[in-house]
Amino acid sequence: MLDDVLEGLSGRQKTLPSRLLYDARGSDLFEDITALPEYYPTRTETAILNAAAPDLSRRIGEGAVLVEYGAGASVKTRILLDALEALAGYVPIDVSDDMLAKTKPLLQQDYPELPIHPVVGNFLVPPPLPDIDPRARRVGFFPGSTIGNLDDADIETFLAGAAEELGPDGLLVLGVDLKKSPDILIPAYDDAQGVTADFNLNLLVRLNRELGADFDLDNFRHEARWNEAESRMEMHLVSLADQGVTICGKRFDFAAGETIHTENSRKFDPAQIERLLAASPWRVAENYRDASDLFSVLLLERR
Repeated sequence: MLDDVLEGLSGRQKTLPSRLLYDARGSDLFEDITALPEYYPTRTETAILNAAAPDLSRRIGEGAVLVEYGAGASVKTRILLDALEALAGYVPIDVSDDMLAKTKPLLQQDYPELPIHPVVGNFLVPPPLPDIDPRARRVGFFPGSTIGNLDDADIETFLAGAAEELGPDGLLVLGVDLKKSPDILIPAYDDAQGVTADFNLNLLVRLNRELGADFDLDNFRHEARWNEAESRMEMHLVSLADQGVTICGKRFDFAAGETIHTENSRKFDPAQIERLLAASPWRVAENYRDASDLFSVLLLERR
């Protein structure tokens, strides 16, 4: 973590890894974001999954193991847990052990017969899965268009790793946010209540707490930007003054208006999706979309 932070803040454009947004408080704040009126992805993807659930159940079959990458609170997962028949197990993978520890007993209460095996880890380097019935089909679940936080190289790494982990008869249910007007996008990442701002600024709180940094939160503000050239929403933390910050004895100087780039959320058009999948072991078996073409849920199968 320290190495990543020092390297990121040493660049011409200062950056911080987006995964660091998700400590216990960050994970809770993100769950709050998903319920905001401006944040269309969660409610749209949820509606798509509810409509697609019977068909997904038919295609997946009985006795599968569901493996979720970046599970968080496993809210949308419940749609699949309710729809899929005789699941052999559920494996939520997340970087936040606090979130996994909080979520498992809630799920176990509602699904007492379901074997649940939480795994703490980074989905880009998938950790070994628990030893569950080797005969069971493995089905990956990667919702929320989290894939939009990754660059092309990381997407290629993830898709290849998931293919190896899920096996030759594995399937992958993938949420993809589609390109749309900035008038819809910007409010989704800069809500009126300021929850997304708190989420972004909490990253500095974490660095102060865990690395002994001395960020003054009053001297930074959240900013959401649409980058048309890269087809992505960007989150930045903007320095409000000329200032210096020290982390583990290393000083970083900020000019007023300079930013720390904390997250990308790419929005895809069909040609981009086709190009990314062409370089992967996966192909589209089914494409589920909402009527307004805001979001897509892809069912991928091995080539």
